[in-house]
Amino acid sequence: MRKIYSYLWLLCCGVGLLACSHKPAPAEVQHPAFCADSAYQYIAQQMQFGPRVPATRPHQLCVAYIVQKMREFGAEVVVQQSEKINYAGQPQLVMNIVGRYPGQAGAEAILLCAHYDTRPWSDEEEEYDNRFLPVPGANDGASGVGVLLEIARQIGLAAQDSIHRAPVDIVFFDCEDMGTPDFYTGVQRENTWCLGSQLWSEEYAYSAHHVGSEKYEYGILLDMVGAPGAVFPKEYYSMQGAGNYVEKIWRQAAKLGYQQYFVSATSYPIVDDHYYVGSIAGIPCVDIIHYDAAANAFPYWWHTQQDDMRNIDKNTLQAVGETVLSCLNY
Repeated sequence: MRKIYSYLWLLCCGVGLLACSHKPAPAEVQHPAFCADSAYQYIAQQMQFGPRVPATRPHQLCVAYIVQKMREFGAEVVVQQSEKINYAGQPQLVMNIVGRYPGQAGAEAILLCAHYDTRPWSDEEEEYDNRFLPVPGANDGASGVGVLLEIARQIGLAAQDSIHRAPVDIVFFDCEDMGTPDFYTGVQRENTWCLGSQLWSEEYAYSAHHVGSEKYEYGILLDMVGAPGAVFPKEYYSMQGAGNYVEKIWRQAAKLGYQQYFVSATSYPIVDDHYYVGSIAGIPCVDIIHYDAAANAFPYWWHTQQDDMRNIDKNTLQAVGETVLSCLNY
């Protein structure tokens, strides 16, 4: 990670109304309803693959799983593949998964994103030998993916009403957690974190400049969004580049009764995927990330072997998923 982001048709056709009117009762349309149980299962499935470290079998299985689910949920899916130079100066294969839901013609799209890879090293472990083990990645990786897959499922169910909503693109970034490990003694290179979002943002910026591409109103990044009692402060770069959207999302969370998660504190600058989406692609992007602003620290399990399913709570998933889904202009 970084250093110091069922559509239901209720047919109100009661017998009494039919008896006194020849006109059919109008259909009442409700917003898509986020289901934390589904998001939890999507997280558990990723964990069954094992740590999703790039260039490993679990990583490949996770790519296939996300592609399958997104297509099942009606998205147009492409896998963006290319190489970036990693912390050791070596070419690193990057595989971003992009799912698209077309909406109203001419409307600016909304970008939703999370990373799906897991860190190859648990370099926050106290035991030195444990630092060379991959992070399980229940919260740091799988949680954001799980929430986005459930949002995708709900968008897919609502596709028949697509003419009335903004387009939504969902991007699952790769190689977010490939940043230089603390124990590496080689040449230090900048921008070794968030390789997937750097790749996506560079290609988007090139396309926008040369051939034109879909325009985004703003983006939302989900990172570590499943822990019991999680708190999401207003991250500095998010406020700097997308402050009005931060306030919009936090107001919506409070309206839904989730202000205990979306707190008013501001955190220090966090270099996460949203930073490159903003600085390279030029898209205002908000990072919803678990961070204790008062203690100036990530959670105790961050980049350790303890990042397992104990860090996933359905109440937190519901708070994040319902808030984000309600911000999609349905």
